[in-house]
Amino acid sequence: MIRLFGRKQKIESGLQKTRSGLFGRILGILDKPTVSDDVWDELEEALIAADVGAKLAIEILARIKERVRKEGARDGPAVQAILKDEMLRVLTVASKPSLLAGEEKLALPAKPYVVLIIGVNGVGKTTSIAKIGKLLTDKGVTVLLAAGDTFRAAGAEQLEIWAKRINVEVVSHQSGGDPGAVAFDALQAAKARGSDVVIIDTAGRLHTKTNLMEELKKVQRVIQRFDAKSPHETILVLDATTGQNGLAQAKSFADAVGVTGIMLAKLDGTAKGGIAFAIADQLKLPIVFVGTGEQTDDIAAFSASDFVDALFAREA
Repeated sequence: MIRLFGRKQKIESGLQKTRSGLFGRILGILDKPTVSDDVWDELEEALIAADVGAKLAIEILARIKERVRKEGARDGPAVQAILKDEMLRVLTVASKPSLLAGEEKLALPAKPYVVLIIGVNGVGKTTSIAKIGKLLTDKGVTVLLAAGDTFRAAGAEQLEIWAKRINVEVVSHQSGGDPGAVAFDALQAAKARGSDVVIIDTAGRLHTKTNLMEELKKVQRVIQRFDAKSPHETILVLDATTGQNGLAQAKSFADAVGVTGIMLAKLDGTAKGGIAFAIADQLKLPIVFVGTGEQTDDIAAFSASDFVDALFAREA
């Protein structure tokens, strides 16, 4: 079980660059006894620089100004409290939460519970799969991995290395094989072995003329032949360091295969952690997990309140 303080500490650690950089600037802007009108332009620029996005930054500022007017808040701490409240509201996406991110013992509605992991190559997909797998095994959940990225050289081998590190089994085929067949064999194996969760890796790029999204839809159809209600979760891995550039890519995946949640990888490597707000605002999808480092246990179940608190935490 992951204790709350452990999760919060990991999120704070992952946001260190963002907090000490661009959001540190925001704290400086609002660290005044009286907030004058010229502060708003500075605050808007700082939010945009943190990758919140221009449109959303303008909307947040408009809501803050309206509340300042209605509530008569003029000092820095009061405006900062309103800013935190508005940012929390953006992150609170009304979507079905991930069962995998629960802190207590998981009550899975199906066995095996099928999780499809998607994302372009280079975003940290394989590492993220290992981290999620480790998180689950630490809760006593039996996990089976499926090496469905058959188009990438050494894709299966990399997943097998990670599987050994976290002590889980993996089903793989020869390089260049049919990813749908890998998924189906993994599901059959999971059923035979009594595995609780199957995590299926997928291609992030193809070395053929086949369209990637069509290939992912094929894998999805194969999974649904095994269980019409699966995949039970489809998690898109996004690289936090790519910022706004990853949003168009995310929309393509969401349109093609019905993404249920986001794994925001490499959060510790960017000073622009504001991308989380752009994701929630533009994609209307919940962030399920964040990657906070390079080790298998450097993962935290996402908490909107912990995330916002971490951004505004004072450096020791």
